[in-house]
This record gives sequence, C-alpha cells and structure tokens, in this order.
Amino acid sequence: MSAGSDANTTVNEPDLRGGFFQLLLATFASAVGFWAWMLISPIQRFYAEGMDLSEGQVSLMLATPVLVGAIGRIFTGALTDRFGARKMFTAVLLATIPAVLLVALAGSIGSFALLIIAGTYLGVGGSIFAVGVPFASAWYPANRRGFANGIFGMGMIGTAISAFQTPRLLQDFGYWGTHLFLAGLLLAAAILVWFLMRESPAWKPSSQPLFPKVFGALKLAITWEMSFLYGIVFGGFVAFSTFLPKYLMTIYPENVDPIGAGTRTALFAVAAVIARPVGGVLADKFGPKVIALISLAGIVSLAYIVGQQPAEGILTGVTFILMASAMGLGMGAVFAWIGPSTPPEKVGAVSGVVAAAGGLGGYFPPLAMGATYHAESNSYALGLWLLVLVGTFALVVAGMLRGTRARDGK
Repeated sequence: MSAGSDANTTVNEPDLRGGFFQLLLATFASAVGFWAWMLISPIQRFYAEGMDLSEGQVSLMLATPVLVGAIGRIFTGALTDRFGARKMFTAVLLATIPAVLLVALAGSIGSFALLIIAGTYLGVGGSIFAVGVPFASAWYPANRRGFANGIFGMGMIGTAISAFQTPRLLQDFGYWGTHLFLAGLLLAAAILVWFLMRESPAWKPSSQPLFPKVFGALKLAITWEMSFLYGIVFGGFVAFSTFLPKYLMTIYPENVDPIGAGTRTALFAVAAVIARPVGGVLADKFGPKVIALISLAGIVSLAYIVGQQPAEGILTGVTFILMASAMGLGMGAVFAWIGPSTPPEKVGAVSGVVAAAGGLGGYFPPLAMGATYHAESNSYALGLWLLVLVGTFALVVAGMLRGTRARDGK
C-alpha cells in the first residue's frame, strides 16, 4: 500500500531536480541584462561633459532606459507564460546587443538625440527580470517560492557590476572597447541559456493571447496592490542605482570622482541584492506582509536621514547601505506575496505587470530629482522628501492589506 502511494506520488508530482542550477543560470542571464540596462548611468559624466548637457537632459538620459524596461516587462512576463523562459531569455539578451552598440555610436558622435533613441532601445535589457520570475516559481513548490524569487532577484547584482566595472573598463579599454565587451558578454550569455536552460516539468505553456492575459492580470486585486508596493521598493532601488553616481558627484564634488561614485553605487546595489533573498526567506517564515512593513518603515526613516544631506563619510555610506537593504527586503517580500496569492497560470502576467510597476517607480524619481534640484544650495532635499511622503503612504497602505490570500488573487 505504501509502495503504491509512493509510486503514485512519483508519477503525479513533477521532477524538480536540477532546479537550483536552472535558477542560477537564470540569475546569471538577468545579471548580464541588468548590466546592459544600467550601462549609461556609471559613465553619465562622459556624456554630460562631452555634450554639455543640462541637469534636465542628464535626468532624461538616465531615466529613459528605465521607462522602456518597465513597460517591456508587461509583455515579456506574459510572453514567457506562452513561449517559455529559455526562448525569452535568449531573445531579450540578443535584442539588447544592438542597443549597446547604438549607445556606443551615439556617444562617439556626440548626438544627444541618438543617445535618447539608443537609451530607449537599451530598455529592452531591463525587461529581462519578468522572464525569470515565473521560471523561478515553476521550479519550486509554493512554500519555497520566496527563496526561489529571492535568489533570482540577486540578478540585480548586474547593477552593482555595471556601477563598479563600467567606469574601470572605460578607463582601461576605452569607450568602444567597453561597449564591445558588453555586447560580447550578452552574446555569450544568450548562447549559454539556449544550450543549458530547460523549462520546469511543472511549467505548461499558456495558449491565451497576450493582451487578454495582461488584462486578466489587471483584474486581480493582488496585481494592483503588489504593483504599488513594488513601485516603492524596487522603484526606489532602480532610481538610486541610476541617479546615485550623479547625486554623489554633485553633492560631494570634492570627495567623489566617477570611479568612487561607481564603487559606492555598487555597494548600494550589493546590499539590496543580498537583502532580497533574505527578504524572500523571511517572508516564507513570518509572512510577506510583516517583512514588507519592516522594509517600508526602514525606507522612510533612512530617506529622512539622507534628506538632511549629512557630510560625506561613514554615516552617509551606512545610511545608503541600510536603505538599499530595506529595499531588498521589500523586493523579496513582494514577490513572496505574489506566488501563493495568484492563480498559477497568471503568475507570469501578474509578475510582469508588477515588475513593470517597479520599473516605472524608478523612472520618475530621477526626473523629479533633476526638476527639484536647488542649484544655489546644491541640494536635492525636496526630491528626497517626496520619497519620505510616498513611502509613508505606502506603509499605511501595506498595513491595511490582507496577508497571503487564496490563489484567486482577490
């Protein structure tokens, strides 16, 4: 009797062995995509000085890839449900290569208009995140999806690598050499994914057309709730990862050069990357709502300190690292909230919409920071106060939400 039960369990349950390797491969692909997505920010001074850009033009240049990457996630998430992550990872990585080369061309000829067009195209690389969320979820049971999505979320390390390594590549190999290196890395990642990645046995392709699938996700309350929260935690991370080099070199011009700004931004990103899987694991154990509340409370408190613009030094560095950690915890909590609360066939579409909302949350802050910059006092305080206010509102909203609910998403 027992043997028969074991046999039935073996037959009925998908074999998820090998899932950790697949998860790591997806994380690597995401990291490469994120590096490309954040290519402009670490060397923004090269463009700002070479093209004599205004504060507003720099903000637009930094924000454009974020916007397109955000919107693109809606479609890549839904398309992943239909075509699978192997095909979509490969397609996104390959499609990003011409974008990187177009950015190189724009910078070399000094065309701001072409740089904005190239930055728009570069946003494709940022859409890669929505491919991996349903892929990671499919390889793990519901009670471990916080862990799975936390590990996959470590692909955000690409922002840290971009911030740390891109200025150094520019210094050592020149402008075109930097972009050719990244184009080659994207190609290598696409080849590895195509030959080594496989779909989870638990994954079944969806035949539902793209737009009805997205609209179906928009009908679920969980989609809107998590979109708002993710717009704060991930949007804040993207905004700071994009704008922090500019912020540091403007506020502390005598203490921070491009390489130093890149190093500090890399540490910020690493802190968020490490905290994200921790947030997922803690959400599995204590519930995603609790971790989300802790995250938002930390963001509000630390944004207030940053808004005081303390002198450059240990306090400033620790404050930014703690803020990144709070954002990382929140990111892990939000996606741990989605999995158990969403119909399985809609996880990709919901994840895509939520990921898009996170990207959109990262689009507006750089523009707001540029618009509210006070040149006479050399201050971005007003923009940072907006983060405090929005974060406080999000904290109240999160406190009113239900925790993990039935998988109807309502």
